Amino acid sequence: MNPPLIFTHPRLRREAQTIQAMTALYCREQHSPPAGSLCADCQELQEYALQRLHRCPFQEDKSTCAKCRVHCYQSVMRERVRVMMRYAGPRMLRSHPLLAVLHLLDGLRPAPQPAIRRAPKA
Repeated sequence: MNPPLIFTHPRLRREAQTIQAMTALYCREQHSPPAGSLCADCQELQEYALQRLHRCPFQEDKSTCAKCRVHCYQSVMRERVRVMMRYAGPRMLRSHPLLAVLHLLDGLRPAPQPAIRRAPKA
């Protein structure tokens, strides 16, 4: 097991908390794991999403990953996260309303522009 990731900025801590809450809700209602735990697939998905968040080049300036111009998720994992969030997102309003509304507001933020890489002049 990997050591826990440390998110220093409050916005990133909140986003990590949102990912964890959505994953827990999805897993609990779709896979029925033992109380307080995640199934192996959902645990893998959550760890992957948190790792991507930790390595995000935009950090606290980021919008939601769905709006980002830099797709750092592998296509298979991006689809798994999309399915999980499509299910859990609307249901977050009843279990974690503040996180749900703040996540929606984060989606209104403009996506940051990736740095332009230019070839060195010869």
